[in-house]
Amino acid sequence: MEQVGLAAAATDVSLWSLFMQAGLVVKVVMIGLLCASVWTWAIVIDKYVSYGKARRQFDAFEQTFWSGQSLEELYRTLADRQNTGMAAMFVAAMREWKKSFERGARTPMGLQMRIDRAMDVTMARESETLESRLGSLATIGSASPFIGLFGTVIGIMTSFQAIAGSKATNLAVVAPGIAEALLATAIGLVAAIPAVIAYNKFSADSGKLSARMEGFADEFSAILSRQIDEKLQPRQAAQ
Repeated sequence: MEQVGLAAAATDVSLWSLFMQAGLVVKVVMIGLLCASVWTWAIVIDKYVSYGKARRQFDAFEQTFWSGQSLEELYRTLADRQNTGMAAMFVAAMREWKKSFERGARTPMGLQMRIDRAMDVTMARESETLESRLGSLATIGSASPFIGLFGTVIGIMTSFQAIAGSKATNLAVVAPGIAEALLATAIGLVAAIPAVIAYNKFSADSGKLSARMEGFADEFSAILSRQIDEKLQPRQAAQ
């Protein structure tokens, strides 16, 4: 009975046992991949929440913007807030509009270019915020399988060295070492698959939100262009 118990202990292939029996390099690889997996899910949760919040803010702003409220009144409401997305673009454009007229803007083209530039800069900053940490998902998704494979190769080399040293080739001796080595690849895939799926999803979501901001920028630019013509043409005619 004692010999049977020792044999069962020697061939224990539970995940924890495989981890504890692994060499130092393989353990480091496994721990690193587990940390990468935790970081992936932290990013996934953060992006899911932040993108949902951004969509709600976009919807609320568009509803207010197209409700018929005057631009000046909407600007006064938003000017002192910490705005993001479309609201930030609107405030940047209106601020440039007001500064230009306070300083005596004369040419419609110059004013229009400055307003468009202000919105472009704000939109680039907001798009960068939306896409932040997506690069981490891409890196984890592409590198994790190879890191896991590196751990597997090291583990198999160590197992073969142990087999050669013990001069035993029966399955009970070989299987734990091979399973231990393959565990690194499995953990690499566990880290990589969610990262790739999340990266593709959030990249698409980010593109849709950026497209909404671009559409708003074009529409708002057209509105301001008409108002610029209404304000500057009488002034130019009088001169």
